[in-house]
Amino acid sequence: MLDKIGIAKRIAQEVQNGFYVNLGIGIPTLVANYVREDIDVEFQSENGVLGMGPFPFDGEEDADIINAGKQTITTMPGASFFDSSMSFAMIRGKHVDLTILGAMEVAENGDIANWKIPGKMVKGMGGAMDLVASAENIIVAMMHTNKRGESKVLKKCSLPLTGVGCVTKIVTNLAFLEVRDNVFHLLERAPGISVEDIKNATEGTLIVNGEIPEMKF
Repeated sequence: MLDKIGIAKRIAQEVQNGFYVNLGIGIPTLVANYVREDIDVEFQSENGVLGMGPFPFDGEEDADIINAGKQTITTMPGASFFDSSMSFAMIRGKHVDLTILGAMEVAENGDIANWKIPGKMVKGMGGAMDLVASAENIIVAMMHTNKRGESKVLKKCSLPLTGVGCVTKIVTNLAFLEVRDNVFHLLERAPGISVEDIKNATEGTLIVNGEIPEMKF
């Protein structure tokens, strides 16, 4: 089974040379720490940063340099800072090659719910709506089940939707899934996790073809 760092490490393997990548709040922010050093990647944060680097070491933080989750970050040589209108022009203009988001639920048709739990106070959907509406390559990082042991990989989302039919892949603590043809396809399983474990934790339709390899890091 993977922890949050393991999920981030597996997603980092999907980042390709030359990509512009938006990192959402939560687990996705860890991805920048684990991208291969031999490739050139530009990480974008919706609060107006292009060229994010890994998290700073203790004692080296700069409180003025933060990501969308208000965490202190580092920047790479050539990084730039700009206002929100420029940031969202990049996002809405489809200039981001890969978007990595957290989620509370994902449906087998690619719907995503990641902004609101009914009854809880939230300020609004925020930039998530722009990201899911504009991105063509969305990877979700999340736990496979909630704290009650209920699946978050569903036939249909029960929470208010952020986007419809937009998720392409999911990496959870149990599995690496692809959303294709309105079903989940199991690509890899987490270390120590069986296919049966994943089936039992998945409410949506899960397609398993052949022997499923274990993730490698």
